[in-house]
Amino acid sequence: MLKSEVIDRIRLSKIIAVIRADSAEEALAIAKSSSAGGISIIELTYTTPSVDEVFKKLDSADTLVGAGTVLDVQTARNAILDGADFIVSPHFDSEIAKLCNRYSVLYMPGCMTIKEILHALEYDCSIIKLFPANAFEPSYIKAIKGPIPNVEVMPTGGINRDNINGWLDAGAFSVGIGSDLTKAYKKDGSNGVSKLARSYAEAIRGQR
Repeated sequence: MLKSEVIDRIRLSKIIAVIRADSAEEALAIAKSSSAGGISIIELTYTTPSVDEVFKKLDSADTLVGAGTVLDVQTARNAILDGADFIVSPHFDSEIAKLCNRYSVLYMPGCMTIKEILHALEYDCSIIKLFPANAFEPSYIKAIKGPIPNVEVMPTGGINRDNINGWLDAGAFSVGIGSDLTKAYKKDGSNGVSKLARSYAEAIRGQR
């Protein structure tokens, strides 16, 4: 998929399911249930054991699958070879940025400060991951866009049903949710994840 198409899909969806699981089997179950509930953009984190197996089993035209917690360029390359549609890091890495640009793959690095964001923009990272978002208020997006109006912000970390619309109202390009989905799976299995995903999808329907 073209990089521009990936960006458009994320823009329209407004929400990414960030899946951090104890096993590949658990990650696959949460991913499929999230998609069934209406969240069709999935970020599989590389803290999940054997996560490469999940990429191969989630090959679907209806689901956009990216790699998260990518800490180095070697992992980024492996993810792209496994079919990742986008790459996400908790930090900015210039070598990852160069690799992703080389292959026209969207790279969303984690940034917190104006200086970090400007550095990422120099490497064509037009969407940055504000992480951890629970260290900020939604109004921080306006503060970022004051001096840097051309950057898009995806808050991740601490996003929940109570504050998701506050972040989107403040101008978030998209948001990442994760721990809620894992908790729902631990408590009620796949049905719990699908139910929660539907509630998130319904909550942001007016934002689309």
